[in-house]
Amino acid sequence: MTKPTTDARPPYQRVADVLRQEIKSGRLKPGEQMPSHRELQERFEIANMTARSALRVLREEGLVYTVQGRGSYVMDREGAADGGSVNHAPPAWWTASQDTPSLKGAAEAEQEAPQDASLTEVLRGVVGQLDALTSEMGDLRHQVSQLRGKVEELERQDGR
Repeated sequence: MTKPTTDARPPYQRVADVLRQEIKSGRLKPGEQMPSHRELQERFEIANMTARSALRVLREEGLVYTVQGRGSYVMDREGAADGGSVNHAPPAWWTASQDTPSLKGAAEAEQEAPQDASLTEVLRGVVGQLDALTSEMGDLRHQVSQLRGKVEELERQDGR
């Protein structure tokens, strides 16, 4: 990120905090497309996986949704001022281009198997942990690459 920080949290969490605040303040409005991974990389000076992890956090919180090949969008919040629920429905242009019977079938299957809800929550948690680890691994690879470059430079200076 552009300013040095004493915040010990991973960069993806700090980026998610900034984006979350922009959503809650109304700077990013419901239905508006979120900045792309590349835009987040440039704005916050972070790796691609870090940008992806920040968006994943917001997606898990129900603040954004992602449409494959299109990007991430701010979730519509119905009745947010009075504590209303989040509208998880994708935009009309997306649902019109999809096979609606399969979407309906998935919803019906979810209603028929409420006992699997806890398993689903556990799996989502595991996926979240894997995403976080993948992000951290990407950051570590980047740091290793930078260190290798510094070692090579020092070895050249020593005449090795």
